[in-house]
Amino acid sequence: MPENASVSARAVVDAIRENGVTHIVWLPDSETRFMYDAMRAEEAFSLIPVCREGETIAIAAGLWLGGKKPVALIQNTGLFESGDSIRGLALELDMPLVLLIGYRGWTRHGVVVDSPARYTEPILHAWGIPYYLVEKDSDVERLSIAFRQAAEDSRPVAVLFGHEFRA
Repeated sequence: MPENASVSARAVVDAIRENGVTHIVWLPDSETRFMYDAMRAEEAFSLIPVCREGETIAIAAGLWLGGKKPVALIQNTGLFESGDSIRGLALELDMPLVLLIGYRGWTRHGVVVDSPARYTEPILHAWGIPYYLVEKDSDVERLSIAFRQAAEDSRPVAVLFGHEFRA
């Protein structure tokens, strides 16, 4: 598979580990199968599965308040569902949370193939959440940039994944 067609799950997991993450709060789904396999093989952090993506921010906030360093791994539709928790917890508590968001419906040519793509960036802009786009393995370094920015600003920062993960 060409390097620009997807993102290596291993590269993402390595970046998460290198940035000291202790927990990944996420909703398992079929699109993140390779990511699940890579995360499960990693001993540096714990996986916290949820029933609904709207739960991820509240659980991550509890972990953060308890001295841990979580990330939330969700789709952009889960970002929409998590709105009140993002506002009331992540933003109001000045939480340095990195949100790893699958950019469902996005294409690099601007053609919207699924409506969630139309709303993702405007919602992040409205909440004042900066974001970085990861489309290929050479973009994975942007995760470290996001972690640094979240820590320096004590605010949420998003990383949008423009392609599915590969093994």
